[in-house]
Amino acid sequence: MAGNIFGQLFRLSTFGESHGPAIGGVIDGCPPGIELNFNAIQNELNRRRPGQSAIVTQRKEPDEVQFLSGIFEGKTTGAPIGFIVPNTNQKSDDYSHIKDVYRPSHADYTYDKKYGTRDYRGGGRSSARETISRVVGGAIAKQVIPNITINAFTSSVGDIFIDKPYQALDFSLIESNAVRCPDAATAARMEDYIKQIRKEGDTVGGTVTCVIQNVPVGLGEPVFDKLHAELGKAMLSINAVKGFEYGSGFCGAKMKGSEHNDLFNTDGTTKSNLSGGIQGGISNGMDIYFRVAFKPVATIMQTQTTIDSNGNEVEMQGRGRHDPCVVPRAVPIVEAMAALVLTDYYLLAK
Repeated sequence: MAGNIFGQLFRLSTFGESHGPAIGGVIDGCPPGIELNFNAIQNELNRRRPGQSAIVTQRKEPDEVQFLSGIFEGKTTGAPIGFIVPNTNQKSDDYSHIKDVYRPSHADYTYDKKYGTRDYRGGGRSSARETISRVVGGAIAKQVIPNITINAFTSSVGDIFIDKPYQALDFSLIESNAVRCPDAATAARMEDYIKQIRKEGDTVGGTVTCVIQNVPVGLGEPVFDKLHAELGKAMLSINAVKGFEYGSGFCGAKMKGSEHNDLFNTDGTTKSNLSGGIQGGISNGMDIYFRVAFKPVATIMQTQTTIDSNGNEVEMQGRGRHDPCVVPRAVPIVEAMAALVLTDYYLLAK
C-alpha cells in the first residue's frame, strides 16, 4: 500500500490501523534545536480525541503520544522523530457483522478489490483514526514556522451557516463550544441539529473554514507545486472531505474581473483579498483562507440494502460508536494539514 508519506522536505510518514495496537508516524526533515511544547502537542490531540462531548463518538481514548526518537532534553535533534499513540479502547466485535459485507460509501469494496483483503474492524487503515498521526505532525509543524497563526473553525453544519465574514469573528471563541464555531448563536443551532440527527440514527455533513495569517510573501512554486494546489491535496486527503475552495472559490466564477481583481495598496498589500492570499501559486502576504467540505459520516444507525463479498444483496445496519457529524473533530485535523504544508514550503524557501 503506497501513499503513506506527505511532504517534500518536512515529511510525515504514518502507520497503524484503527483497531491495531497503535497509530504512529515518523517525521523527517524537522530542523534541530526546536524546543518543543509538549503540552501544546497533547492539546491538539485532545481537540481531535473521541468522547469529548455529547455530539461525537463515545469511544474513550486518552490519545497520549509517546515519542521514541529525534528529541533530546526537550529539543529536536534533526534526526527522524518517531512516535506512537496507543489504541486502548477498541471494540472489534462491533464490526463482526460486516466481515463479509460492504458498507455503502465506505472503502470496504474498493480496498477488497484493490488489495484482495480488508481490515473490517473500523475500516483499518481507512479509518479516520489514522488522522491522529497527522495531528501530531501538524502540532510539531506549528512550532517550526515562526509567527504564522492557523485558525480553523466549523462554518456550517447541514444548511446552518455562519453569516459573517471571518474578519468579524473572534477566534478565541472557537473552543468555547462543542461544535467549534466562533459564533455563539450559530453554534447553539448547530449543536441542537446534530443532537436531533443523532436521535434519528442519521448523520450530517458541513464545512470547516481555515484562516492562515502572518504568512510571508514567496511561499509556493508557480507551476505544479502551487501553494494552493498543495493545500488542496492536503485537505482532500482527509477522510470524508468532498470539496476544497480558497479565496473567492466557486463564488468567483460568478463575478466580473472588475469586481474580482485585488487592487494594490502602495505597500504591496491589496485592498481586497479575493485571491485568498495566493497569486500565481505563491503567497502574497495577505491572509490565506479556504473552506473544506465534509460529507455526512457513512455509518448510519438505519437499515440499508447493500451487497456481500459474493455479490448477494443483503440488509445491514451500523453498530458501534460513530460521529453523527465529523466536522467539529475535523477542525484540528484541517489545522494540522495546513501546518504541514506551510512548514514544508517555509523550509524549502530558506
